[in-house]
Parts: sequence; structure tokens; C-alpha cells
Amino acid sequence: MKLDLDPDLAARARSLARAAGEPIVDLARAHTTTSVERAVLRLAGLNGADPDGRPWANHVVDAVRDQIGLEHGVALPVWDAVREHGDLHALAAGVLRGEVRFRIPTGSAAREARSAARVAAAGGVARIDARRRERERLVGEIGDAPRRPWIYLIVATGDIYEDIPQAQAAAREGADVVAVIRSTGQSLLDHVPEGATREGYAGTYATQENFRLMRAALDDVSRELGRYVRLTNYASGLCMPEIAALAGLERLDMMLNDSMYGILFRDINPIRTFTDQRFARQIHARAGIIINTGEDNYLTTADAVEAAHTVTVSQLLNEYFAKEAGLEDWQLGLGHAFEINPALPDSFRLELAHAMLARALFPDAPLKWMPPTKHMTGDIFAGYLLDGFFNLAGALTGQGILLIGMMTEAVVTPFLSDRDLALRNARYVLDAAGRLHEDLQLAPDSFVAQRAHTVLGEAVDLLERIGAEGLLAAIGDGTFGLMRRPADRGKGLDGVAEKAEGYCNPVAELLEPDVRERAA
Repeated sequence: MKLDLDPDLAARARSLARAAGEPIVDLARAHTTTSVERAVLRLAGLNGADPDGRPWANHVVDAVRDQIGLEHGVALPVWDAVREHGDLHALAAGVLRGEVRFRIPTGSAAREARSAARVAAAGGVARIDARRRERERLVGEIGDAPRRPWIYLIVATGDIYEDIPQAQAAAREGADVVAVIRSTGQSLLDHVPEGATREGYAGTYATQENFRLMRAALDDVSRELGRYVRLTNYASGLCMPEIAALAGLERLDMMLNDSMYGILFRDINPIRTFTDQRFARQIHARAGIIINTGEDNYLTTADAVEAAHTVTVSQLLNEYFAKEAGLEDWQLGLGHAFEINPALPDSFRLELAHAMLARALFPDAPLKWMPPTKHMTGDIFAGYLLDGFFNLAGALTGQGILLIGMMTEAVVTPFLSDRDLALRNARYVLDAAGRLHEDLQLAPDSFVAQRAHTVLGEAVDLLERIGAEGLLAAIGDGTFGLMRRPADRGKGLDGVAEKAEGYCNPVAELLEPDVRERAA
């Protein structure tokens, strides 16, 4: 069951996406942010928080910004000051007491600070490398998921100690990927909470300790089941680079990582989040983490048929941004969703067309296929049937990551029994359909084929318009998800700084050669 796309049209779409994305990459290269600089300190070993819970990394970066600005980065002033204060944690404590004055060192002092910062940053990157090798070793020793698509299930109660047994139960019932979604609103916190957390609304806080606890629990159940169970969390929002760094240090396997989600649905400044995204993706590339992108969110605010081409455009842009940052095809969990109104005639055929278009455009990417949510009405029987159709579309079109839908979507937070029934639904469809896609052929003039080609043509038209006006202007005009987000507004803009000559980021210096090598 194969969709034969016009290769010239597909190549044209990619060329236009690159042309639209290159100015954004240039913009990201020219700026830094408070979160990028905090990530540098975290990778260099500055963890923990003051007695009130404010992270030491925030204290240090804020002090540098207030005293001398971030245009040169924090590495030179911080490691210049470390010579006097002993180490990063002692320095941070001195900042809290108001005892530290930062400067931009010059001459031999600058060379010494740069060398010390690079050694510290190299230690953090080495720890990420070690965790990646550990994942590869465990997959080889324990075994991997027996089939694709991977079954992806969300577990998040707000209490990490309640999440753990629920996640292990989900793995025993067939989940290949466990996602711990974040507490509502964490994407707007300009700091990463510290420690294990037991209070969260509609999710559990993303913290390094919560990452460590859940990864250890899933390692235990992986050995029990004889297959490596992957862990997902979120690296979107105002702390995207820091959470990416913590995920690499604690061996998470997937991270939701998409600047457009933060721009459109959390009103985060576009320059801030594009800058954060590039650095975060460089870290994900080095850590061997699969990213998940958020195109499915567009269809919660826009019509899934009329806006289908905007999903394709965003996927193409995300592919360019991801590869430019060093990610490989196997790490691109590009998002799309089963969100067409089921009352629409031929709705399932339309869903197949959109899913097949994504698979044909990105044949080597583990696409992330999202279940119906917008048109779940509270009728749990209709919802269960609709989820079954979603699972069937995923099996027929070769999706890589299948997020399991719940029949109680939009009614209650799912019970354990709801998750069990949802997993049974997915297992039945995947087992029953098997390799059915090998038995079916798609006529070139079929409804499905024609619809897919129409959407690709509309995507090319939109990319041409974006190329003419610029991606930032298109975002400001409400092109994606009907949300208007101007580049000079939004949360986090005060945390953006344009790099000065002599800017120093030792982590970026270590990752950039890796990015260039992968791109070549």
C-alpha cells in the first residue's frame, strides 16, 4: 500500500522549507537566552537549588545578566569568578549573598576562563555520551520492542511515586513508550523545579530527580519483560535547553521538542523559542534522543481538512531545523493527528490520505501518530470505536509511534482500567491487521491518492508564500493553528540577548562540529 508522490513536487517542498528555515537558523545562531546559558551551567555541574527552591543556575545567570549582560555568554565571567570562589556551587552561594561581581575577562584571564569552562562542559557532554552508550547496551542485552509502531501511553498523576507503579503496569500491558506529561503550566515556568515532586495538576513536574526515578523504574520492568521500555517527557517551553540537558543526563529516550507549540499555544516569544530549540536539539542529537513534534496541536484549533497542508508545511520545516541541528532521520518523530470530524463523509479515507502523505514524505522517520481528541464527545462506546479506526490507520500506513487514545478522553482523567482497555484495543488491531498493508494496493487515481497530492500541492503554495514574507511574519499572521504571534511580543523576550563578538559557549563549541559532520 504505497503512495507514489511526484518526486519533483516533493523536492520543491523541501527546497522551499529550507529557504524558509535558513533565516531562522541564522537568527538562532546570532542570539542566546537565559535558558541556553543555564543549560551550559547545568552541564558543567551546577545542580541544586537554594533553600527556597530557586535553582542555583537561575541565580548565577540572572546575576551575570543584571551586572554585565549575556551578550558574551556566562562561561567567561563565571569561570573567571570561579578562580576566586573555588567551584560553581560556592560561586552560586556567593551570588545569593551578594558577594560576587562579574566581569568580562581579557587577555590571559580570558584564556584561562575559556579553558576551564571547556573542561567543565566536556565533562557534561561525556556524561551524556555515556548514557547514550548505556541505552544502546541495554537494548542489546534486554531486547527491543517486538514490532512497530511502538505503543505510546501517557501516565501522569501529579505524584511521581504514583506515576511509577502505573507506568510499570502500563508496560506490563503492552506499552513500549511511557510518557510522563508535565504539570499544567510548567512550560511557562522560567526555572526547572528541583527534586521529586508529589503535587501537579494534570501532570507531573519535569525535574531531574523525577526523570531519574522513572528511568530506574522502567529499567526494572524492562528486565522483567525482556524488552526495553522507552521514557518520554517534554522539553518545550521557557526551559527547553535545560530540560534537554537533564534528559540527556538521565537517559530519557524521547522528548517533545517543538518551538511552534510554545509559540502558538503558550505565547512564548518566537525568537526566544527558536533559539532555545536549536540548542536543545543539538543536545538531543548528541544524546540519541528521538524528538516528538507538535503539529497535531494545530488541528485542535483549526479544521483538520482545511488546515491539513499546514501540518505538512510544519513537518517539512521541523525536518530542516532538526537535521540542521544534527538529528538523524531515525530521531524525527514528526507529529500528525487523527482529528477529522467523524461525521464527515469519507473521513477515514481522508485520514488515510494524510497519514500516507506523511509516511511517503518522511519514509525513514518514526512518525508520531496522535489519536482523536477534538471530536470525542463523552460517548465512550463511540470513542472506543473511533480509537480502533485510529489504530487501524496507524497499522495500514506504517506509523512509527502510536499514541494510544482513551475512550474517556474529554470526560475524566483516565483510570487504570481505561488504559488497560485502550491497550487491548491497540493490541487487537495491530495483531489482527498484521502486515495487511502488504496485501493492499492504492490506485493512482484513487480518492486517497488524489487527496494526498492535493495537500502536498497546497503545502508547496503555502511554503512559497512563507518564503516571500518570511516565517516570522507568517507566524505573526496566524498561518499555523489560527494563532497570531508577532516576533516582538510574547513571554520570555526579556531573556533573549544578541551575541557580541567574543561570545563563548563551550557546550555549543563541542556540539557544533558534531552538527556539521552529521550534515555533511
